[in-house]
Amino acid sequence: MSITTEQLRVGAAGSLWLRLAAVTLPLLMIAPAFWNGYPLLQWDTGGYLARWYEGYLVPSRSTVFGLYLHYGEGFGFWINLAVQSLAALWLLQLTLRVLGLMQTSRFVAISLLLMVSTALPWLASMLLTDIFAGLSILSLFLLVIGGKRTSTLEKISLFGFTAFAAATHSATLGVLLGLCAAGWMVRPFVGRSLPRAGLAQASMTIVAGGLMLVSANHALSGKWAWTPGGYGVAFGRMMQDGIVTRFLNDHCPRENFKLCPYRNQLPATADEFLWGKSMFNTLGRFEGMNEEMGYIVVHSLTDYPAWQAGAALRAMGQQLLHVATGEGTNGWIPHTYGIIERYIPAQVAPMRAARQQHWSVDFDYINWLHVPVALASMLALVVLLAHGLANRRLDDLTLLAGTVTLALLGNAFICAVISGPHDRYGARMAWVATFVVLMALSRRLGPEPADEPSAAA
Repeated sequence: MSITTEQLRVGAAGSLWLRLAAVTLPLLMIAPAFWNGYPLLQWDTGGYLARWYEGYLVPSRSTVFGLYLHYGEGFGFWINLAVQSLAALWLLQLTLRVLGLMQTSRFVAISLLLMVSTALPWLASMLLTDIFAGLSILSLFLLVIGGKRTSTLEKISLFGFTAFAAATHSATLGVLLGLCAAGWMVRPFVGRSLPRAGLAQASMTIVAGGLMLVSANHALSGKWAWTPGGYGVAFGRMMQDGIVTRFLNDHCPRENFKLCPYRNQLPATADEFLWGKSMFNTLGRFEGMNEEMGYIVVHSLTDYPAWQAGAALRAMGQQLLHVATGEGTNGWIPHTYGIIERYIPAQVAPMRAARQQHWSVDFDYINWLHVPVALASMLALVVLLAHGLANRRLDDLTLLAGTVTLALLGNAFICAVISGPHDRYGARMAWVATFVVLMALSRRLGPEPADEPSAAA
């Protein structure tokens, strides 16, 4: 077939737009960090940074993510943000391509809409594991259904990325594990829509992530051990629901708990108990209280099963509505400041000069847009899934909608039941729903993708 001058002109224009997007979009993805003058920090950031220097394991602080941050210290952590930005855009582009929707204009438009209307660029600009929670849902899905539509190098990259994401946080690993289990359960009903080889590869990422975490823990602490989860977070959630007070009132006359003298003075929230000036500090924090908190958590599950189930379902429902951007990203993060000052003094000056450390980061106006977009996207995602199932159309977009719906539910259950509802846990996943809805809208309203020479680059 001959190639006309017009086709060459269109191809050259498409290639130019893609090159322009390749330069501009990665910078826009981390625009909040550029505006801030430094990568955004969070209360938990310090705990991850300290893992390399302190050489011991602490609850819920992955050594894998700690190592990832450590290797970016010499570059002011900007290399970490570059990785996060490029990984996000790579997975957005690859998802569009695998689902047959890749067009340069569509990719750019969807990327820009996500940057404006969701938490995605704020997550990519932050030194925290949350960016990998949502991205890993896309990478796991692509690993399952990619098949011949992805190259060997892309499969290896997807496998490594998903395993790394699983190792960065226990909640992320739990969601990915749940998705793999769900995939194997529904496969007999959907057949080749979920290839056995793809599911096997996806399942192996969980094993690889676990091995990665245990190996990193051994390298830093000398112990072949899983990152300690501790019972403190689950205890805090049960205390918040009134279950701990009831348990202590029922048992203190017969059993001598450290908390018995304080059972009528427990704080109203888990955050106040664990991170404020409470009796938790007086009684030795995690080291002094973990055994007692574990006993109360386990035995209260058997003592009050109906109460626990009701509280868990309420917390899960509340978590689905907690989607605001920016929770914990403010000027009051003394632990993270202290860790940087103690172990990375070269970063103190640029950190202190950032807008965040001067309380200049305000998410109120941002959330006027982000919250309704997130809630509307999750609702539209369910409608999209229901429409596909009602019409018995199990195409890749319907499968992705189902995967993201399950991920949102799994994330809400794990995070809310263990930690209690927090906006941070919802915002890190809700943007994926917006992405799926935007893909569905673009497919319905836009033209079919042309054969762009640059689309598969």
